[in-house]
Amino acid sequence: MPQSLSPEQLRAIADEFGTPVYVYHAEKIKEQYEKLVSAFANTNTIFFYACKALTNVNILRYIKSIGANVDCSSINEVKLALYAGFPPERILYTSNGIGFDEIVEAKELGVIINIDSLSNLEKFGKKFGHSYPVGIRLRPNIMAGGNLKISTGHDKSKFGIPVDQIDKILAVVQQYNLFIKDLHIHTGSEIKDVDIFIRGIEVLFEIVPHFAELEFIDLGGGFKVPYETGDSETDMNLLAQKVKEDFDRHAQTRGKNLQIWFEPGKFLVSECGYFITKVNVMKETASANFVSVNSGFNHLIRPMFYDAYHRIENISNLKGDGKVYSVVGNICETDTFAWNRILNEVKEGDYLVFYNAGAYGFEMSSNFNSRYKPAEVLVINGKAHLIRRRDKFEDLLRNIVEVKIEK
Repeated sequence: MPQSLSPEQLRAIADEFGTPVYVYHAEKIKEQYEKLVSAFANTNTIFFYACKALTNVNILRYIKSIGANVDCSSINEVKLALYAGFPPERILYTSNGIGFDEIVEAKELGVIINIDSLSNLEKFGKKFGHSYPVGIRLRPNIMAGGNLKISTGHDKSKFGIPVDQIDKILAVVQQYNLFIKDLHIHTGSEIKDVDIFIRGIEVLFEIVPHFAELEFIDLGGGFKVPYETGDSETDMNLLAQKVKEDFDRHAQTRGKNLQIWFEPGKFLVSECGYFITKVNVMKETASANFVSVNSGFNHLIRPMFYDAYHRIENISNLKGDGKVYSVVGNICETDTFAWNRILNEVKEGDYLVFYNAGAYGFEMSSNFNSRYKPAEVLVINGKAHLIRRRDKFEDLLRNIVEVKIEK
């Protein structure tokens, strides 16, 4: 049975902790993780949670407790993972255009490292040679993903070393006797077509014979999650079947049994999240009926940034008649969450909930307009726990250095 929080539970949380508030349902994260584990049960596959989606340390600890590893996109995410209790061998750090000092720090912390540029690969070779295993992030030149802004594997993407530069990669590896332990690709987000992953496998296995010490193939993440009514998610059973068939076939021809890695982020936490807001103002005009809530793109930027769709429900009026509204925020910029959306009749003071808000919601929030960041609440075993308090005025001044201005 799918895990979800009821409107009654969400209203109670809004009453207790105030709004706006992000709410995460722990058991939904577990349900999503178990889908992956079950689908790939007959394969040698492990999963790293791409924590850039949501890094609250309580979420990281819960994800560790259910058995997942963690994938990090910055050295500070690595430190958060260590703080949350992940051992270094369960932490994957995939760099992207960063200074070499960050890679050195990751090596000193003992985590698994993927390098995404020839420049840093050569620097790593000069400094560490064969003494520390490392992975290479490749750009497979495959277009994938639901939005160009979240497509990362195409031929104009900044990510990874292009596969057509394999000769240069091999020259660096040979010159410094590098210990290449894994090859990594990530083609994008919101990938529903499982054949995209198979195309990636084919690209990688053309290159595999060049790396005698290879142990892992990392296929990244980007699984589709349902946002709109009628949407479906990536078919994990079909993906597992096709991946197994492809790896088995290559193992027979290449003589290598490689472990498979995936990095699900949004897939694990998107549906666990609810963002609850309160209606400030109703404004009827000739062109639209505006519902203005006590939030904006400073709290949930995805609709404005990615044209992302979030289902919205009036949880204060579950049986009211449907009317057409445009849901907007209180920021001094255009911050429209939804145009012409049918909601049960809305009144000032009602609670509106945005669904699928667990991934890249709070994580991309800001203090724009000097507004406070919202609270975060984790529901586990039916009990709501505050896991981040709402900002206070003092938080806006926390890192300010006041100087005396001379006239």
